[in-house]
Amino acid sequence: MIAVLTNIFGLPHLELIEDALQDTFVKATLQWRKKIPENPEAWFIKSAKNRTIDLLRKVKADQVRSDKISHGAASIHLNDLFLDHEIEDSQLRMIFVACHPELAPEEQLAFALKTISGFSLKEISAALLTKEETIKKRLSRARKKVAEKQIRFEFPDKSELSARLAGVLRVIYLIFNEGFHSTKREQLIDRELCGEALRLNQLLLKKEMLRSGSSYALFGLLCFHAARLESKVSENDSIIDLEHQDRSLWHFPLIKIGNDSMNKAVTYPDRSKYHLEAAIAAEHLKAKSFQDTNWHAILALYKKLQQQNPSELGRLNMLIVLIQLKKFDLVAGELPLIDESKLNQRAYLLWATWADFHYRTGDKESALRYMDKALETVNNVLERNYLLKKRNDYL
Repeated sequence: MIAVLTNIFGLPHLELIEDALQDTFVKATLQWRKKIPENPEAWFIKSAKNRTIDLLRKVKADQVRSDKISHGAASIHLNDLFLDHEIEDSQLRMIFVACHPELAPEEQLAFALKTISGFSLKEISAALLTKEETIKKRLSRARKKVAEKQIRFEFPDKSELSARLAGVLRVIYLIFNEGFHSTKREQLIDRELCGEALRLNQLLLKKEMLRSGSSYALFGLLCFHAARLESKVSENDSIIDLEHQDRSLWHFPLIKIGNDSMNKAVTYPDRSKYHLEAAIAAEHLKAKSFQDTNWHAILALYKKLQQQNPSELGRLNMLIVLIQLKKFDLVAGELPLIDESKLNQRAYLLWATWADFHYRTGDKESALRYMDKALETVNNVLERNYLLKKRNDYL
């Protein structure tokens, strides 16, 4: 509804539109107590439209424009914009507004979750592990930039589309990552964020001009990861690592969708990190058991990924694979070169990898020492409990 009303009333009135929708939902909680309308959706459309017009009048909006919207053919046109394909079109336009390069990356993520996904300040701050006041400031800065830079509610020009689409895919990727491996203290998985990322990615693929190898590869990657969600955490909220996951719980219809998406991804000329990450995820999914994993294939893919998109976490992942391959001499030479500061909230993974390396090479004392260091730096309660269990296994 935010996206559709913005399409009509314009981006400069975005905050007012959000207020109008809040008022409409409050009105619904009062009026629907005794009887729900026969067509709730139509009730919301009409009420939100009228409330927006009322608020526009109060801020001395163009009276003639308001009258045209609320009567006759223009009113019918507004209702037409709530048809499914028009809603999707408006949401896609809003995604490109949220991911505009004029907005800082942290502003893009907060703005996307607010305007496209409908998250509250509290939900965004919880998802991004940031204070509500900070999120409020980010949203305020984003709205101010939209107004000052006169960002338009439309798709970018063809010349800009590829670069802008890359920004959109990055935001969707970050939303999913926050859901798949949450930075919250007491929660590992946020299924709502994972689902929202999948929904937004699917929305892109419905529009032909937004289809690319990267957008299909990202969707494949998200499907592959989402297929394992039910096996990641036990009923008593304990983390289950890949080696001990019940593979019968993996959701194979999602894996099939991911495979279909990857088959489409390779028909386009562009290649991205999403292709390689999806290929790595697929290798894990293909293995009938952890012991059957093709670690050599995964190592080769990680090497390509590092050449294309070098990162400290990527280097660490390569070393974890080398440990599985028992290439301990290589690990011993490379592990000291990993920069802890570049791992941010994932720094504990470095110390846990050191611990695993020493345990596998027979140095139990060093393994315990490094595991203690990992326990000192981990924030998530579930991950801490998992590391504690591993430490006990070392004894």
